[in-house]
Amino acid sequence: MAGIHRERPGAADLAAATGAPATPLGDDIWMSPGVSNSYAIATDDGRVIVNTGVVFEGALHKKAFEEVPGPTRAVVITQGHADHWGGVNSLRDDQTDVIMHRNYRYWRDDNERLMGYRVPKTSFAFEKFTQAMLEHFKTVDPATIDLSFPEPTTTFDRQHQFTAGGRAFELTWTPGGETTDALVVWLPEDRILFTGNLFGPLFGHVPNLMTIRGDRYRDPIHYIEALDVVLAYRPDKLITGHFAPIEGAELIAEEVTAMRDAMRAVHDRTLEFMNAGTDLHTAMREVKVPEQLDIGEGYGKTAWNVRAIWEMYTGWFRHRSTTELYGVPPESVASDVVAAAGADALVEAARSHIAFGRPVQALHLTDLVLTADPGHPQARALAAEAHELLLGDADNFWEKAWLTKEINELRTAQ
Repeated sequence: MAGIHRERPGAADLAAATGAPATPLGDDIWMSPGVSNSYAIATDDGRVIVNTGVVFEGALHKKAFEEVPGPTRAVVITQGHADHWGGVNSLRDDQTDVIMHRNYRYWRDDNERLMGYRVPKTSFAFEKFTQAMLEHFKTVDPATIDLSFPEPTTTFDRQHQFTAGGRAFELTWTPGGETTDALVVWLPEDRILFTGNLFGPLFGHVPNLMTIRGDRYRDPIHYIEALDVVLAYRPDKLITGHFAPIEGAELIAEEVTAMRDAMRAVHDRTLEFMNAGTDLHTAMREVKVPEQLDIGEGYGKTAWNVRAIWEMYTGWFRHRSTTELYGVPPESVASDVVAAAGADALVEAARSHIAFGRPVQALHLTDLVLTADPGHPQARALAAEAHELLLGDADNFWEKAWLTKEINELRTAQ
């Protein structure tokens, strides 16, 4: 049976909120799509909001939910990334209970400490969201938008239950998601589970244990345990952070089991390679999701997950070279290598690698030349060609965004 990921939208289909009326999902639940979706759940005494989008989307989600009876009794944030909590201050009322897991403070602090590092390393992949924000700011005074982190009024450890307007809500900590403050929201009477980005932004795909933008490693064991939590609920409807819900207990169980088993297989196989004395790069090439499990790699990649698992357990020292222990990078001797070998000889060797379909080897050589001479026209052209070959085989959102950025920069004259 083909995996559901083949039928669902991909990362390129993610879009910012527009303020259009929210989509009814049945069971008195409404969805307002955005960078991460926001959901309104109606009760007899107002509404409960699950996630609020990035900061500029708060007002747009509020507009989208105008027809959902208020006031807002509670806002539940399923994880500490800013596309989940950013709009809280626009959607809350004076008496709104803002609920997060107690670990929220780590992600709040990370956002504040590393803003200058992560924003430049994220922007190349999300230009359309930046444009949407700029367009929104043309219609409002940016000074009126509250950019501060919304401190919760309620936090919890393992589980938390509350009732709003006669409707029961159960929250469970699931640290195996994108953050260690991740949680799921269970509506027991309706057998509906809100998971946010527990699975990443794309359901039916491998997780993203390592982010190109720079984030903490994610623990594969916690991820497996979190999916076991989802399976234990046996939901009839799964509402994730993006796109339409997944419906049907049997389908949900089959898909979540496959995702869990795929991660378990990759984790265990990686440890087998480590214990056998195999090197990291061989493991990255050879460890695969079992063929019978049809799991996508549209946002995370198994090769990257192998490296994340390896380094999560062992750190960065590869026992390969003494030079790993010191703050002198390999590129510090690039000019010496180029001077000894000759830039032209290295470029020709790179050209040969490209001719035989080995673009990464070609990039190892052009990197040396371009470190010594960033404007070298032949090396830049070959590096761009190597990136284009890699792009032709790429299906992953982050990989494609990175390769496209590099091609554009290499094709720009120095």
